[in-house]
Amino acid sequence: MSDDRTTIGEMLAATVPMARTLDLRFLETTSERAVVSLPDQSDYHNHVGGPHAGAMFTLGESASGAIVLAAFGEQLARAVPLAVRAEIAYRKLAMGPVTATATLGRPPAEVVAELDEGRRPEFPVSIEIRREDGAVTGEMTVVWTLRPGG
Repeated sequence: MSDDRTTIGEMLAATVPMARTLDLRFLETTSERAVVSLPDQSDYHNHVGGPHAGAMFTLGESASGAIVLAAFGEQLARAVPLAVRAEIAYRKLAMGPVTATATLGRPPAEVVAELDEGRRPEFPVSIEIRREDGAVTGEMTVVWTLRPGG
């Protein structure tokens, strides 16, 4: 898979309706990190005027999916990436646009080696969600797997 953020962003918008619905912006997608933003949209606000928790969860999960595609796109013919579980902590009030930055918790080569051995590797993706002023409003971990069998 190319590190071209437009290609990955367009692919996710085409295949993941929630990413398109929330108008997520894929700013950077490489095998080292993915950065995705959620514009401030009143249709997706909560009761205090910030982004709804569900929108922030979708933002973080989408950033994790973008890095998984960037890191393991070459494996798609033989394995399906699937989110196994996720955990999110809301740290501060989020107001205005927010940005999620995702990083892999294991080296891609290590994950692919397990896949080569016929195993179903699991690996965490850590995500920080920040306001425009840089404050961390949420922290999230999504554990992914590559299910053999494409």
